[in-house]
Amino acid sequence: MTTTKTLSQPFEKWTEKDVRLWLMTEVKVHETCADRFCEEEVSGESLQDFLDLEVKNGPAVKILAELHHLNEKPEPTLQPIVHTSTDQTEAPNPTQPELKEGNAAAKAKGLGVYMFFYMSKYLKYCIQPGNKLLVHYIFNTKPCLSKDILKKEANQGDKLNNLLTCGGNSLDNYGRFVVVVNKSSPEQLQYLQFLNKLKLFCVLDFDPSSVAPGGLCHSYSESRVANKHIPSQYQGQTDSVIKNLNLYKQTSWVFCNGRNDLDSDSNKELDYKNWLRKTCRDVEQLVSFICNPEVLLHGKCLIIFLLLSPVDTEKDPIFDIYKAFIKHTEEESIITICGSRSTYEKWRELIQEKCESDIDPRSIYELTLSEVNGTVMALGPFNQSSGRLLPSSDSSFVVLKQKDEDLLTALDILCLNQCENIYDENSPEFHDFRIKVEEEFYRGGKVKWWNFYFCDKDKDKPFVKRDKYKTVKRMIRSQLRDSKDMCVLLNLFHHPGCGGSTLAMHLMWDLRHEFRCAVLKDNTLPKTEVAMQVRKLMKLESEKPSRVLLLVDDLKETENPQDLVSCIHKAAIEDSLKINVDNEPNCKVIILNCVRVHSPKKQYRQHDPTQSQYITSSLTPEERKEFEKKLKELKETHEKPENFYSFMIMKSNFDKKYIDDLARYTLENFDVSSKKAQLFAFLALLNTYVAASEISLSLCEDFFGIKRIQWLGDSVMDRMEPYSNFLVEERVEEWGGYKGIRILHHRIASACLEELERRYSWKVSDITMDILHCDLFFSVGFLKERLSIKQMLIERQRIKNGGDREPFSPLIDKIHKQRGRQTVKDIFEKASSRFETSASIPQALARYLYINERDFSEAVKWAEKAKMINENPFTLDTIGQIHRSNLTSNNKREKQETSRNPEDLNTNIKTADNAIRAFKRAQELANTEDEPEKETADNQSEDYQRKSYNVSGYVGVLEIAFLVFEILSRLPFFEKSDPMRKKYFQSFLQNAIPITSVHKEENEINNRYVEIIKEHEPFLLSLKTEVKETFELLDCYFTYIKANKSEYDSKDRWTVCGLFKQYVTHFCTAPAEIKKERQNNPNLNLKIDIEDRRLFLEEKQADTFAGILQHLDRPAEEIERITECYAFLQQQQQFINQKQKTKETINHIVSNIVLYLLKPKSKHVQSQSHLSALLLKTLQDVGLRYPFPDPYYLALLLFWPSPRQENTEIVSYVRAIRNSCSKRLTSLFRNRSTVAHLFLGKEEGLKRLVSKLKLDVSFKDIRRDTLAQRWRNGDIFKDKAIINSLHRVSGTIEQGEVFANYGKLKIPVRPALIAGIRSGFSTEKVSFYLGFAINGPLAYDIQYEN
Repeated sequence: MTTTKTLSQPFEKWTEKDVRLWLMTEVKVHETCADRFCEEEVSGESLQDFLDLEVKNGPAVKILAELHHLNEKPEPTLQPIVHTSTDQTEAPNPTQPELKEGNAAAKAKGLGVYMFFYMSKYLKYCIQPGNKLLVHYIFNTKPCLSKDILKKEANQGDKLNNLLTCGGNSLDNYGRFVVVVNKSSPEQLQYLQFLNKLKLFCVLDFDPSSVAPGGLCHSYSESRVANKHIPSQYQGQTDSVIKNLNLYKQTSWVFCNGRNDLDSDSNKELDYKNWLRKTCRDVEQLVSFICNPEVLLHGKCLIIFLLLSPVDTEKDPIFDIYKAFIKHTEEESIITICGSRSTYEKWRELIQEKCESDIDPRSIYELTLSEVNGTVMALGPFNQSSGRLLPSSDSSFVVLKQKDEDLLTALDILCLNQCENIYDENSPEFHDFRIKVEEEFYRGGKVKWWNFYFCDKDKDKPFVKRDKYKTVKRMIRSQLRDSKDMCVLLNLFHHPGCGGSTLAMHLMWDLRHEFRCAVLKDNTLPKTEVAMQVRKLMKLESEKPSRVLLLVDDLKETENPQDLVSCIHKAAIEDSLKINVDNEPNCKVIILNCVRVHSPKKQYRQHDPTQSQYITSSLTPEERKEFEKKLKELKETHEKPENFYSFMIMKSNFDKKYIDDLARYTLENFDVSSKKAQLFAFLALLNTYVAASEISLSLCEDFFGIKRIQWLGDSVMDRMEPYSNFLVEERVEEWGGYKGIRILHHRIASACLEELERRYSWKVSDITMDILHCDLFFSVGFLKERLSIKQMLIERQRIKNGGDREPFSPLIDKIHKQRGRQTVKDIFEKASSRFETSASIPQALARYLYINERDFSEAVKWAEKAKMINENPFTLDTIGQIHRSNLTSNNKREKQETSRNPEDLNTNIKTADNAIRAFKRAQELANTEDEPEKETADNQSEDYQRKSYNVSGYVGVLEIAFLVFEILSRLPFFEKSDPMRKKYFQSFLQNAIPITSVHKEENEINNRYVEIIKEHEPFLLSLKTEVKETFELLDCYFTYIKANKSEYDSKDRWTVCGLFKQYVTHFCTAPAEIKKERQNNPNLNLKIDIEDRRLFLEEKQADTFAGILQHLDRPAEEIERITECYAFLQQQQQFINQKQKTKETINHIVSNIVLYLLKPKSKHVQSQSHLSALLLKTLQDVGLRYPFPDPYYLALLLFWPSPRQENTEIVSYVRAIRNSCSKRLTSLFRNRSTVAHLFLGKEEGLKRLVSKLKLDVSFKDIRRDTLAQRWRNGDIFKDKAIINSLHRVSGTIEQGEVFANYGKLKIPVRPALIAGIRSGFSTEKVSFYLGFAINGPLAYDIQYEN
C-alpha cells in the first residue's frame, strides 16, 4: 500500500526525509544519491544555504531551479517509491560512494545531485567570502567517487588557485606557506620557480642532495635566500628560535634526512629504521613548533606536501611527517601537489588506509608541474616586470636583486621605480585598486608608497604637505652638503596622528633619486645588524658607495638611534668606506628619526636645531586651505569622503567638538551587552592607551565564533556594523606578519571611551576588568595582545616638563581618580593571575600602594611577590624604595611630634636595615648582571634603565644612611644643636666611644634608647664607614666613566652631591669646644692641624684620587689650597701608617699636576723632577700589584716616552693599570667607556699634558650636547684646534691590538672607539691621538697609513 504526502510547509522547514522524497519524486534523482542526502542530514534549511549560492550553470542547475519554483507552485504531493527486493540497494560506503553502472541518464542526474553532498562535506573549509570561483568549481566538476570518475576530474587549475588563495586571486590570503618536499629530479627544477613567489616560512626537505647542483635547495638559493637548518635547531624557547634562525624574515630550509654535501656522520642520509630511531623525534618536534599558534596562526598558514617522487610505502619518512602534521593541525590546512597521477594514487591510498582521511578535495594531481608553475605565477601579488632600480654613482642605476633584498631583512627598501610596471594602469582593476588604497589611507590606514605614486601620476592633485616638509627637506640637504660626519642623526618630533611619519615617508619618496632610501622595519633588532645591512645597501652592485636615507620610526628614546650611528661608523670603517674629499657626499648615511612625543616643541628645543625639527597637531592657515582643496578633489573620485574620518580630523584642525560629535553619533543605541560592543570597547581602550595596539583579525574571528575558513559573506567588519566606519583592517609586519584591526585614529578611540563613560556609564576600569576576564586574550597564539594589555597597565610616560616619568601608567592614574584604591588593586590582582610569570604587575601594584596609598606593609608583600618571580636589581630596588619611603614618612611625622617614643627608633632602625639590605642586593645583582633583562614589556615599566650599569643601589644605601643619621641626631644625647652632643654623635658613629660612655640624663626614655642602640649597634657602627666607601666609589664612577645622557645618571649625581653636603655637616666640621681646647692647650695644635686639613680635604672631596681629578674643571684657588694641605701632610707622615702614607703621597703628586694645568705659576707647584722622584719611590714601595690604579696612572703621565726619551718600564705600568682596574673597578666599567681627562700634547715636560677642559674652551660657541656628540663619535679630532694642540703618535695594529711605537718600544693602548679598528686582524701602520684614562692609554682618531 502506498500513501501520498503533501508538503504544506515552506521547504526551509522540511526534514531530511522530506528532502529525500522531493528529490526522488520531483527532481527525479537516482535513489542512491537521495539516500546519501538523507544520511548527510541535508534538511530544507540546508537547501536554503545552497540556494543562496546562486550557481549559474552546471549539473546542479536543475535542482536549484526546482528550489526557486517551490514558492510559485502548489505544495508538491510526494509519493513514496515502492521497491521490490531485487531493486533494493545498500547505501554505499560514505567515504567513497559508488554509482550503479548501466543507466547513463540516472548516473548523470546522480552526479548533479551528489554535488550537494560533496559541498556539505567539503565546502566548510573551501569557501571564503567572495569565492565565486570555488562555487563554480564545486558545481561544475565531478567529485571523486571512484578511480574511474577520478580520471575525469577537470578544472584543477581553478582548484589549485582556490586552494592557494581561498577563492581570491592573490597569495596574500595566507600569511606563510610551509612546503614538505621529497626528492626532485633536475628536469623538474625549471617548473618549481613558483616556490620563489610563495612567502615561505620553511621547507622540510627529505632530499639529502637538494643543496648540490641539480637539487631544489640549490636552485632556490640562486635567486632567494635559504638558511640551511636541521630539525634540532628548532628546539628551545620559541622566541629564541625565531630570533636565532631569522624566521619570518628569510626562508628556513630544513634538511630532514641528512645532507650529502657535508661529511660529518650526523649529516648522513639514513634508512627508514635508523631515521625513525635517530631523527624522527626531532622532525616531529619541528612540526610541533611550526603548528604552535604562537608561531603560525591556525588558518593563516598553508602546508603543502609537494611530492616530486613516488611514496611507495608507509615506511617513508615523509609519510610519518604527514601523520605528525595532522596530529597538530586541521587537515584543511594541508594540501597535496603531486608530480604525477600515479604518485598521487599511491599517496591517497596510504592516507585513506592509515589515516582514514579523504584528501581528494585538497589535492592537485592532474596538472603537470609546468601547469602548476604557470598557475601560481599568474597569481598576485605581482612583481615589477622591469626589475627594481636603485640610484648609483655618476647618475647611474642598478637593479636590486630579489636575493639581495632577502638579505636586507631589517630594511624596507624604496626603489626608484617603486609601483611602476606592476598593473595595467588603464584597466578597471587598477582604477578600483587606486580607489581602495586611497580610501584606506584617508580613512586612517598607514600611508603606502602607492599613495605618493598616485599623486605623482596626477600632478593636478598633489599629496597634501605639512608646512614643515620644506624645512625638513632643507635640513637633510644641508647635512648632506655641510656635515663632516659620515652618519648623521636627524630627529623629527611629532604628536601622534598629526602626519609626522607620513611626512617622513613623503620626503623619502621625493628624495629616492638622490638617496638609496629604506625604512627600518624592526626597531628591536641589534644595531650592529642594522648597520651591516645599511653598509650593504650603500655598496650594492657598485664599487663606489651610495648615500643612504634611513627612516627610523617611532622610537621612544633618541639614545637608541645614536647607538645606530656609532655602529654605522664602525661598519663603514670595517668596510674601508673612508671619506675622502672627492667622494665625501656619497658616503653619507642620514638617519631620519621620527619620534612620537607629547611635547614636540619642547623636545625640539632640547636638541641641536640644525639636526632636529618638530610637527604639532595644529594646522597653519595655509595647511587648512590645502586640506579644503584635497576634500574637493576627493569628492570627484570617492563616495562620501566626509566619512574619511582620519583625513577629516586633520582638516578640522583636530577639532575636539568634531571628534566628540562623531563618537556621539556613531555610539547612539550602543548595546553594551552585545559582543560587538565589547570588542569595540576593548579596541577603544587599547588604542587610547597603547600605541600600535591592533587586535589581530584571528582573535576577533574567534571572539565572534567565525570560522577562519568561513561561509560566504561573514566577516568581522560585518559583525561590527555600525561601528565599522571607525575601524581599519591592515597588515602588521611584526610577529611574522598578520592582519590586525584598530580604530582609525587615536583621538577617535579616546573620544569613544569618553562617550561610553558619559552615556552608558561604562568606565575604563570596567572595560579593563572585562578584558582581563576574557579568556580568549590569554589563550595560546595571541602574545601581541597580551603584551599590549600589560603595557597599558604598567608603561609610564615622561613628565611633560621634566625628564623623569609619571609614577603610574595613564590608565592606572585614571582608574585611581575615578574609582580609587580598591578598583586599582582588584585590577592588578586579576592581571597578576593572568601574567603569572611577570614580575612587573605585582611590582607596579607595590609602587601604587606605597606612593599613592602609603600602605607600606601591603606594598612590601607585593614587592616580595615580584622578587620571588624574578629577583633582579629592579624588583629589589622597589623593595628598598618602599622601606625608604616608609622611613621618610616616619621621620617627617616624628619631627612634628613633641613627645618621644623609643619604640619609634626601634621600628625605624629595622626599616632602615631592611632597606639597605634590599639596595645592597640590588646593586650586587647590577654588578654581576651580564645582559639586560629580555622581557620587553617590563623594560618600559621600571624606574631605572636596563641598558647600562646603574648605581641606584649605592644611592639608595646613602639615602637610608642619612635618614638614620638625621633620626639619631634628634636623640636627646646626640642633638646637633649642642656642639658637645654633636661630638658624641660623631665619636659614636666613628666607633671612637661606646654608647654607654655617651653623657646623658638618666631616665627611662634615654635608657630605652640606649638598649635599642646596643641591640642594633653592629648595623649603626657600620654606617659611617659604608657611607665613606660608597662616596669614594661613586666619585670613581662619575669621574672616570664617560658621561651618560641618561636622566637617571644626572639625577643620581645631584642626589649624591646633596648627601655629601650633609656628610660634611655631620662629620667634617670641628665643634666649637674643640677650637676652644686648642687655644687652651698648645701641645694639641699639631694633631689638630693635621685633623683640620684632613677634614678640609674630605669636605672638598679631595681626599681621593678621583676627587682631585674632578678639580680640573673647578677654580684654581681651591686646588691650590688642596695642594698646600698635602704638602703639609707630607711633612707629618710620622703619625700615619704606610697605607695612609702611600695614599697621601699619590694624592700629593696628582694635586700638583692638576694645579700646574690650572695655574702653572703657583708657588705651591713643585717641579716635575721632584714629583717624578717621589713617584718612583712610591712605585718601588707598592710594586706592580697595588690594588688601585692611581700610581700607575701617574706613571703614564710623568714617564710616557717622547721621541727623544724612551722608558722601557712604561709597558709594565700599562699592564699594571689594566690589572688593577680589572680587580677594583670592573663593575663600574660594565657596558660603559672610560673618559680621558688628559691628552698627550706637543710640548715637553708637564706642558705636554693637555686637559679635556682646555680643549673644550676652543668650542665654547657650540652647544654642549652637540660638543658631547662630537667627542662621542670622534669628529672632534678633525677640528684644527685639536690638531694644533695634540701630538699624533705613530703605531701599529697587530692581531686586532693597537700599539704606540717609540723606536723598538711597543706600548699597548686601547682604541677609544671600537669602530676605529677594522676587522680581519690585518697588521697595519696607524697613527692616533693619545688620551690617558684610569684604565690605561686610549687611542683616538685612529688613521691607517694606507
